[in-house]
Amino acid sequence: MIKFFRHIRQTLIMENKTSKYLKYAIGEIVLVVIGILIALSINNWNENRKERIEEQYLLIQLELEFKSNLEQLDEKIAIREQMIKASLQLLDYIDNPSQRNNDSIIKYITHTINSPTFDPILNDLISSGKLQLLQNNRLKQLLSFWTSEIIQVTEDENAWRKLAADVYFPFLKAHINYRNVLANYWKTNRVNAVLIDKNQKTELNLTPSKYIEDISKLLDITDFEDHLADCATWNKLVNIQSETLRNRILEILKLIQQELN
Repeated sequence: MIKFFRHIRQTLIMENKTSKYLKYAIGEIVLVVIGILIALSINNWNENRKERIEEQYLLIQLELEFKSNLEQLDEKIAIREQMIKASLQLLDYIDNPSQRNNDSIIKYITHTINSPTFDPILNDLISSGKLQLLQNNRLKQLLSFWTSEIIQVTEDENAWRKLAADVYFPFLKAHINYRNVLANYWKTNRVNAVLIDKNQKTELNLTPSKYIEDISKLLDITDFEDHLADCATWNKLVNIQSETLRNRILEILKLIQQELN
Protein backbone atom coordinates (compact mmCIF):
# COMPACT_ATOMS: atom_id res chain seq x y z
CA MET A 1 0.00 0.00 0.00
CA ILE A 2 2.84 2.39 0.88
CA LYS A 3 4.60 1.60 -2.41
CA PHE A 4 1.34 2.29 -4.24
CA PHE A 5 0.98 5.80 -2.75
CA ARG A 6 4.68 6.49 -3.32
CA HIS A 7 4.31 5.55 -6.96
CA ILE A 8 1.40 7.98 -7.38
CA ARG A 9 3.40 10.79 -5.77
CA GLN A 10 6.39 10.20 -8.00
CA THR A 11 4.20 10.11 -11.11
CA LEU A 12 2.52 13.41 -10.27
CA ILE A 13 5.85 15.08 -9.52
CA MET A 14 7.40 13.84 -12.75
CA GLU A 15 4.40 15.06 -14.74
CA ASN A 16 4.67 18.45 -12.99
CA LYS A 17 1.05 18.35 -11.90
CA THR A 18 1.50 20.48 -8.79
CA SER A 19 -2.17 21.18 -8.03
CA LYS A 20 -3.09 17.54 -8.35
CA TYR A 21 -0.11 16.60 -6.18
CA LEU A 22 -1.19 19.03 -3.46
CA LYS A 23 -4.72 17.63 -3.51
CA TYR A 24 -3.33 14.13 -3.36
CA ALA A 25 -0.97 15.05 -0.50
CA ILE A 26 -3.83 16.57 1.47
CA GLY A 27 -5.93 13.49 0.81
CA GLU A 28 -3.11 11.26 1.97
CA ILE A 29 -2.74 13.29 5.18
CA VAL A 30 -6.48 13.06 5.79
CA LEU A 31 -6.34 9.29 5.32
CA VAL A 32 -3.44 9.04 7.78
CA VAL A 33 -5.30 11.18 10.34
CA ILE A 34 -8.45 9.09 9.91
CA GLY A 35 -6.39 5.95 10.39
CA ILE A 36 -4.86 7.31 13.58
CA LEU A 37 -8.25 8.36 14.90
CA ILE A 38 -9.70 4.93 14.15
CA ALA A 39 -6.75 3.26 15.89
CA LEU A 40 -7.15 5.53 18.94
CA SER A 41 -10.88 4.89 18.99
CA ILE A 42 -10.36 1.15 18.91
CA ASN A 43 -7.73 1.40 21.64
CA ASN A 44 -10.01 3.58 23.80
CA TRP A 45 -12.90 1.19 23.26
CA ASN A 46 -10.72 -1.75 24.24
CA GLU A 47 -9.43 0.03 27.36
CA ASN A 48 -12.97 1.02 28.33
CA ARG A 49 -14.12 -2.57 27.86
CA LYS A 50 -11.31 -3.79 30.13
CA GLU A 51 -12.22 -1.19 32.77
CA ARG A 52 -15.90 -2.20 32.69
CA ILE A 53 -14.95 -5.84 33.14
CA GLU A 54 -12.71 -4.87 36.07
CA GLU A 55 -15.50 -2.69 37.48
CA GLN A 56 -17.94 -5.62 37.40
CA TYR A 57 -15.43 -7.81 39.23
CA LEU A 58 -14.88 -5.06 41.79
CA LEU A 59 -18.63 -4.61 42.31
CA ILE A 60 -19.11 -8.34 42.91
CA GLN A 61 -16.26 -8.30 45.42
CA LEU A 62 -17.72 -5.24 47.18
CA GLU A 63 -21.15 -6.84 47.33
CA LEU A 64 -19.76 -9.91 49.10
CA GLU A 65 -17.75 -7.78 51.52
CA PHE A 66 -20.60 -5.46 52.47
CA LYS A 67 -23.06 -8.33 52.89
CA SER A 68 -20.55 -9.83 55.32
CA ASN A 69 -20.16 -6.45 57.04
CA LEU A 70 -23.93 -6.11 57.38
CA GLU A 71 -24.25 -9.58 58.90
CA GLN A 72 -21.52 -8.87 61.44
CA LEU A 73 -22.90 -5.43 62.28
CA ASP A 74 -26.39 -6.85 62.90
CA GLU A 75 -24.90 -9.44 65.28
CA LYS A 76 -23.09 -6.75 67.27
CA ILE A 77 -26.21 -4.56 67.43
CA ALA A 78 -28.19 -7.53 68.77
CA ILE A 79 -25.56 -8.25 71.45
CA ARG A 80 -25.61 -4.64 72.60
CA GLU A 81 -29.41 -4.64 72.73
CA GLN A 82 -29.21 -7.58 75.11
CA MET A 83 -26.65 -5.70 77.21
CA ILE A 84 -28.88 -2.62 77.35
CA LYS A 85 -31.95 -4.65 78.33
CA ALA A 86 -29.95 -6.54 80.98
CA SER A 87 -28.63 -3.29 82.45
CA LEU A 88 -32.09 -1.76 82.59
CA GLN A 89 -33.53 -4.92 84.16
CA LEU A 90 -30.86 -4.91 86.86
CA LEU A 91 -31.58 -1.22 87.52
CA ASP A 92 -35.24 -2.16 87.88
CA TYR A 93 -34.24 -4.80 90.44
CA ILE A 94 -32.33 -2.11 92.33
CA ASP A 95 -35.40 0.12 92.36
CA ASN A 96 -37.77 -2.76 93.18
CA PRO A 97 -36.06 -5.18 95.64
CA SER A 98 -39.13 -7.40 95.94
CA GLN A 99 -38.74 -8.51 92.29
CA ARG A 100 -35.17 -9.73 92.67
CA ASN A 101 -34.19 -13.27 91.76
CA ASN A 102 -30.64 -14.53 92.20
CA ASP A 103 -30.67 -16.70 89.06
CA SER A 104 -31.95 -13.81 86.97
CA ILE A 105 -29.40 -11.44 88.49
CA ILE A 106 -26.47 -13.67 87.53
CA LYS A 107 -27.95 -14.13 84.05
CA TYR A 108 -28.28 -10.39 83.44
CA ILE A 109 -24.81 -9.65 84.83
CA THR A 110 -23.45 -12.21 82.37
CA HIS A 111 -24.98 -10.18 79.53
CA THR A 112 -23.28 -6.99 80.70
CA ILE A 113 -19.72 -8.34 80.63
CA ASN A 114 -19.59 -8.40 76.83
CA SER A 115 -17.55 -5.85 74.86
CA PRO A 116 -18.62 -6.38 71.23
CA THR A 117 -16.60 -4.64 68.53
CA PHE A 118 -17.38 -4.21 64.85
CA ASP A 119 -14.42 -5.35 62.76
CA PRO A 120 -15.47 -4.88 59.12
CA ILE A 121 -13.72 -5.89 55.93
CA LEU A 122 -11.92 -2.83 54.57
CA ASN A 123 -11.26 -2.66 50.84
CA ASP A 124 -8.67 0.09 50.41
CA LEU A 125 -10.05 1.42 47.13
CA ILE A 126 -8.80 4.98 47.52
CA SER A 127 -5.09 4.23 47.93
CA SER A 128 -5.22 1.51 45.26
CA GLY A 129 -6.82 3.90 42.74
CA LYS A 130 -9.56 1.39 41.93
CA LEU A 131 -12.27 3.70 43.23
CA GLN A 132 -12.05 5.60 39.92
CA LEU A 133 -13.19 2.48 38.07
CA LEU A 134 -16.68 2.95 39.52
CA GLN A 135 -18.98 5.04 37.34
CA ASN A 136 -21.63 5.69 39.98
CA ASN A 137 -20.65 8.95 41.73
CA ARG A 138 -22.89 8.38 44.75
CA LEU A 139 -21.37 4.94 45.29
CA LYS A 140 -17.87 6.39 45.06
CA GLN A 141 -18.80 9.05 47.61
CA LEU A 142 -20.18 6.52 50.10
CA LEU A 143 -17.15 4.27 49.77
CA SER A 144 -14.77 7.19 50.25
CA PHE A 145 -16.54 8.09 53.54
CA TRP A 146 -16.74 4.46 54.74
CA THR A 147 -13.52 4.36 56.77
CA SER A 148 -14.21 7.62 58.64
CA GLU A 149 -17.74 6.48 59.53
CA ILE A 150 -16.41 3.22 60.95
CA ILE A 151 -14.08 5.22 63.20
CA GLN A 152 -17.06 7.00 64.75
CA VAL A 153 -18.50 3.62 65.79
CA THR A 154 -15.24 2.07 66.99
CA GLU A 155 -14.37 5.11 69.13
CA ASP A 156 -17.55 4.65 71.19
CA GLU A 157 -17.01 0.88 71.28
CA ASN A 158 -13.52 1.36 72.66
CA ALA A 159 -14.79 3.84 75.25
CA TRP A 160 -17.06 1.18 76.78
CA ARG A 161 -14.42 -1.53 76.31
CA LYS A 162 -11.87 0.49 78.31
CA LEU A 163 -14.40 1.49 80.96
CA ALA A 164 -15.45 -2.14 81.40
CA ALA A 165 -11.89 -3.45 81.60
CA ASP A 166 -10.57 -0.71 83.88
CA VAL A 167 -13.56 -0.11 86.17
CA TYR A 168 -16.58 -2.41 85.77
CA PHE A 169 -14.90 -5.82 85.72
CA PRO A 170 -12.61 -5.01 88.69
CA PHE A 171 -15.70 -3.80 90.56
CA LEU A 172 -17.51 -7.09 89.96
CA LYS A 173 -14.47 -9.13 91.02
CA ALA A 174 -14.21 -7.11 94.21
CA HIS A 175 -17.83 -7.58 95.25
CA ILE A 176 -19.04 -10.96 93.96
CA ASN A 177 -17.64 -14.36 93.09
CA TYR A 178 -16.68 -13.67 89.48
CA ARG A 179 -16.21 -17.39 88.87
CA ASN A 180 -19.98 -17.78 89.00
CA VAL A 181 -20.44 -15.10 86.35
CA LEU A 182 -17.93 -16.80 84.03
CA ALA A 183 -19.44 -20.22 84.71
CA ASN A 184 -22.82 -18.88 83.63
CA TYR A 185 -21.13 -17.25 80.61
CA TRP A 186 -19.96 -20.64 79.35
CA LYS A 187 -23.07 -22.50 80.43
CA THR A 188 -25.33 -20.21 78.39
CA ASN A 189 -22.87 -20.22 75.45
CA ARG A 190 -22.51 -16.45 75.50
CA VAL A 191 -19.07 -16.92 73.93
CA ASN A 192 -20.75 -17.85 70.64
CA ALA A 193 -21.70 -14.21 70.14
CA VAL A 194 -18.08 -13.16 69.68
CA LEU A 195 -16.79 -16.10 67.62
CA ILE A 196 -15.79 -15.77 63.98
CA ASP A 197 -16.92 -19.31 63.21
CA LYS A 198 -20.35 -19.84 64.76
CA ASN A 199 -20.12 -23.59 64.19
CA GLN A 200 -16.93 -23.91 66.18
CA LYS A 201 -17.13 -26.23 69.18
CA THR A 202 -17.20 -24.18 72.40
CA GLU A 203 -17.03 -26.16 75.60
CA LEU A 204 -15.45 -25.27 78.91
CA ASN A 205 -16.53 -27.25 81.92
CA LEU A 206 -16.28 -24.31 84.30
CA THR A 207 -18.46 -25.12 87.29
CA PRO A 208 -19.85 -22.54 89.74
CA SER A 209 -18.17 -21.89 93.07
CA LYS A 210 -19.02 -24.16 96.01
CA TYR A 211 -19.30 -21.07 98.19
CA ILE A 212 -22.86 -19.84 98.43
CA GLU A 213 -23.35 -16.10 98.18
CA ASP A 214 -26.35 -13.79 98.14
CA ILE A 215 -25.62 -11.97 94.87
CA SER A 216 -28.63 -9.71 95.41
CA LYS A 217 -26.50 -7.74 97.90
CA LEU A 218 -24.54 -6.43 94.95
CA LEU A 219 -27.62 -4.44 93.95
CA ASP A 220 -27.47 -2.50 97.21
CA ILE A 221 -24.05 -1.05 96.37
CA THR A 222 -24.51 2.44 94.94
CA ASP A 223 -21.60 2.17 92.51
CA PHE A 224 -23.23 -0.81 90.80
CA GLU A 225 -26.11 1.21 89.43
CA ASP A 226 -23.62 3.75 88.08
CA HIS A 227 -21.82 0.99 86.20
CA LEU A 228 -25.13 -0.30 84.82
CA ALA A 229 -26.08 3.20 83.70
CA ASP A 230 -22.71 3.43 81.93
CA CYS A 231 -23.24 0.08 80.26
CA ALA A 232 -26.69 1.02 78.99
CA THR A 233 -25.64 4.51 77.89
CA TRP A 234 -22.43 3.65 76.03
CA ASN A 235 -23.93 0.64 74.26
CA LYS A 236 -27.00 2.63 73.27
CA LEU A 237 -24.76 5.36 71.81
CA VAL A 238 -22.82 2.74 69.84
CA ASN A 239 -26.04 1.22 68.52
CA ILE A 240 -27.32 4.62 67.40
CA GLN A 241 -24.08 5.10 65.45
CA SER A 242 -24.30 1.52 64.21
CA GLU A 243 -27.81 2.07 62.83
CA THR A 244 -26.48 4.99 60.81
CA LEU A 245 -23.67 2.78 59.54
CA ARG A 246 -26.19 0.04 58.77
CA ASN A 247 -28.19 2.42 56.59
CA ARG A 248 -24.98 3.31 54.74
CA ILE A 249 -24.31 -0.37 54.05
CA LEU A 250 -27.86 -0.89 52.78
CA GLU A 251 -27.53 2.07 50.42
CA ILE A 252 -24.14 0.84 49.18
CA LEU A 253 -25.57 -2.63 48.51
CA LYS A 254 -28.54 -1.13 46.68
CA LEU A 255 -26.28 0.94 44.43
CA ILE A 256 -24.03 -2.04 43.76
CA GLN A 257 -27.06 -4.10 42.72
CA GLN A 258 -28.18 -1.33 40.37
CA GLU A 259 -24.75 -1.23 38.73
CA LEU A 260 -24.55 -5.00 38.41
CA ASN A 261 -28.00 -5.17 36.85
